[in-house]
Amino acid sequence: MTGQHQAREGKSTMTVTNPTGRRDAGLAAASAWGQTPGGAGPAGSPKAVRLRKRRKSNFEGGRGYVSEKDWRTPRVRFTMRTLHTVLLALLLVVGVGPMLLLAKFAITPTQDIIRTPLAIFPHGVALSNISIAWNEVQIRLYFMNTIWLAIGSWFVQMVVATTGGYVLSVLRPAWGKIVNGLVIATLFVPSVVLLVPLYLTVLNPPVIGTSLINNFLAVWLPAGASAFNVVLMTRFFDGLPREVFEAAKVDGASSFRLFWSVVLPMSKPILGVVSVFALITSWKDFLWPMLVLKDPTKQPLSVRLPAIASQTDLGVFLAALAISTLIPVIFFIAFQRLFLSGAGLGGAVKG
Repeated sequence: MTGQHQAREGKSTMTVTNPTGRRDAGLAAASAWGQTPGGAGPAGSPKAVRLRKRRKSNFEGGRGYVSEKDWRTPRVRFTMRTLHTVLLALLLVVGVGPMLLLAKFAITPTQDIIRTPLAIFPHGVALSNISIAWNEVQIRLYFMNTIWLAIGSWFVQMVVATTGGYVLSVLRPAWGKIVNGLVIATLFVPSVVLLVPLYLTVLNPPVIGTSLINNFLAVWLPAGASAFNVVLMTRFFDGLPREVFEAAKVDGASSFRLFWSVVLPMSKPILGVVSVFALITSWKDFLWPMLVLKDPTKQPLSVRLPAIASQTDLGVFLAALAISTLIPVIFFIAFQRLFLSGAGLGGAVKG
């Protein structure tokens, strides 16, 4: 911005030119009258220039399907807000409605569920459904089996995914690209195709020599062979600043120390995402536990609930279904911030 002072008829004028060569008429007029933004008036009396702050548009800073000019129209604004409210209500009904209905059926007598399913407890509440499902139907046993299977599968998947991603992304051996290509290639193999060879491997393990049928290891060990989790970890580790790794190596950190004290603390977001995937997948897995866990006392909820559906009272069965959904819902609510957001790694490296 350049200024040119000219003396005309005893008055000092100032022309302000921006980098594009256009004159700012507002500042020129203010200078001609002896006024500047925040300066004094022509008579020398202090007169503050008040700048009116423009109200931000609802769509400012991004692109929307309604322009900023149309959004200022009362009719358009009312229509859009009404549409947003209706869509939010539909989303709540579709997403939260089934879970609320299941929770209601869990404490509703069977006759009321059959006759008036949408009525709000016309003949009272049947809390006995939950106690019968927990004790007499032995949901507590299947519930604990499911928890142990989920914890074991989660642990094996985290160990394989973190170590595999660490080797392929951070250590980067000479054969790393070949292994990475083979891991990605397994994503294109349908899981159904692997059922028969995997079952034969579990039936006659090559090293152990003892069948793993009716053993939780038959579910835990195959769960670790998740190429998807390894790829996720590898891609996340690729985005970490390598300057931090080099600095740790200069300070004398070993490979394990680098993995445990540097890489893992910086990878909390992806650890949370993979944990949610692992636990939810294990919790709802049906086919493989049914094949390798033939003993009913060792089967999880996903296998036992369909088996007891035909011989269990409807209210008690719905109570058992409600109990089976508690852990996934609570787990997702507790870790939703870690699951939906990433961590900002800015500032990890100075300079």
